[in-house]
Order: sequence, then structure tokens, then C-alpha cells
Amino acid sequence: MSLFYLLIVAIVQGITEFLPVSSSGHLILLPFFMGTQDQGQAIDVAVHVGTLGAVIFYFWRDVSVGLAGLPRMMTGKIDTPGSKLAFLLLIATIPVVILGLILKVTGLSDAMRSPTVIGWTMLIFGLVLYWFDQKGAEVKTEGDWSLKDAIKLGLWQAVALIPGTSRSGITITGARAMGYTRHDGAKIAMLMSIPTIMASGILLGAEVVGDADWAMLKDAAIGAVFAFIAALLALTLMMRLLKSISFTPYVIYRVILGVVLLVISYT
Repeated sequence: MSLFYLLIVAIVQGITEFLPVSSSGHLILLPFFMGTQDQGQAIDVAVHVGTLGAVIFYFWRDVSVGLAGLPRMMTGKIDTPGSKLAFLLLIATIPVVILGLILKVTGLSDAMRSPTVIGWTMLIFGLVLYWFDQKGAEVKTEGDWSLKDAIKLGLWQAVALIPGTSRSGITITGARAMGYTRHDGAKIAMLMSIPTIMASGILLGAEVVGDADWAMLKDAAIGAVFAFIAALLALTLMMRLLKSISFTPYVIYRVILGVVLLVISYT
């Protein structure tokens, strides 16, 4: 793989992982539009590790609280902010792990990797995000996150296994539908991404570790570093902008890309 294409993959993954525009959809479309072979699972895992590092770095204060409460949560005691956060993140991750394994075993995950599917999901879930973002109340903050809401958001997040849906986008949509503020809804969605990305990385990483060689590891390291930088910049910008603007710019992008993909697919 050329260094140029590797950097493109890393930057695209980094920018789109936390914006509500679907990183997996863009990674599937990238070789389609550039006329190259798919970058492969090893690079996908590497750039996901890079974005994981970015979200942990950005939300380190919350992550450290959750990590501190993890031992207490594992003993069944959910009576501190840290143990509560760790417990809710665990609960919210269960649906996507179960559905992800089902799709992997049945082969449906590969069957859905097409521009047509991505076009429809980009368009439909972009409009769904717009509806709830505009109509949803802003009466809940991160402090209101409960077991009931964690289960609901976990189910919303599982829908993102359909390429083009966007994990962050559909989770933010669910949060806005439940009345969370834009900023706090996005923050919860970002924190939910940590165990989810870790789970998917472990699953995919187990499949490629046996085929790894020095050249692949070198490419993976470069991809991870640039994905980290791009993701951190994109995440920082989005969280700051949410204090003054809505998700409409991302919706417009999704609708345009979705329409273009559908035109290409059906003509």
C-alpha cells in the first residue's frame, strides 16, 4: 500500500469516526472511488485504534473516573459516579456486541458493504437525525443518564452495524430523541464509542494477528498515528461547535452524499 493512500485512509477514518457521517461507510467507499483495492482489516483495526486513543485522550477525565469505578462495579456495587459510568457503558455496549457477532457469523455484515446500502442509510438516517435534533427537547444532561437510557442508546447504537448509518450519528439521534442536550448527548455517544471500538478492534484484530508481518505492522503504526491526530482535531472541533450550532451541516452532507451514491447505484 502506498504511503499516500495509507494517509488518506487514516485521515478519512479519523475525521469521520466521531462526526455523525459514518466512518465505516467512508472506508468502504474510499477504494470504490479511488479505484484501488480495499485496504484490508489490518489497516482498519489500526486506524480504529488511533481513533480510540483520540477519544480516550479527549475525555480522559471521564475515562479515569470510569476506570477507577470499574473494580467496584465488578463486585456488583453501583454506588459511585465511576462504578455507575462503567456499568452504564457496559450495558450500552451489549446490544452492538451481540448483533455484531450474529452479523459476522451469518455473513450479513459483508453482504451489506455496498454503495447502494450506504446511499440509503446516509440519506434516511441523516433525515432522522435532523428530525430529532430539531424537534427534540433539551431537558436532560449527562447526569441524567440512567440504566433505562443506557439500554435504549445501546439498541440505537446497534443499528449502526448497517454500513453508512454512523455509530456516533445514530447514538446522538437516540440521545436527542430522549431529550438530551446536543453537547451532552454527543458526549455520551463519544464515551459509548470507547468500549464499542475496543470490542470491534479485538474481534477484527484476532483475525489478522496471524497474518501480520513487519511491513504490515509498519503501515498499521503510521495509520494509527495519523488517525489519532485527525480524530482528535475533528472531535475537538465538533464538541466546540455544538455549543453554538446544530447537527444540520452534517445532515446536509449526508443527504448530498446519499443522493449521489443512489444516483450512481441506480444509473
